[in-house]
Amino acid sequence: MQSITLRFLASQSTLPQAGRVPGGTVLRWVDEAGFACASAWAKGPCITEFVGGAHFVHPIRPGDLVEVHARLASTTDTAMHLAVEVRSGGIHGEPLQEVLHCVAVYTAVDADEQPRAIDKWSPETPGDMALAQRVKAHIDAARAAQ
Repeated sequence: MQSITLRFLASQSTLPQAGRVPGGTVLRWVDEAGFACASAWAKGPCITEFVGGAHFVHPIRPGDLVEVHARLASTTDTAMHLAVEVRSGGIHGEPLQEVLHCVAVYTAVDADEQPRAIDKWSPETPGDMALAQRVKAHIDAARAAQ
């Protein structure tokens, strides 16, 4: 699977901070969508290697409709690089607003949790190529900063 979108209502029972869903909860949703997308592509278990660049631009309120979209940007021999976007809004048909976007890297693993080979995916459309370049640039910058 090249992409996945999770849609759900932000729980009223989520512990709100000043009437907002906590950022850690939103990042958990990012990881869940990324994991689902990566595991489907790898046809097996994966581990999260990196999630970065999450910049919150809009709050999520309990009761909002939430959409978390994870999309494969590129692969290596064992890893999948994804772009993840979170949007939210009211359930009455208003347009959803961007909450955050970030990049994530997942590595496919075998039963011993060692990296294993996955199918290769290469971007073909101009939009896919631009996305792959943006994701790669962000991952490279994060690695250089370590």
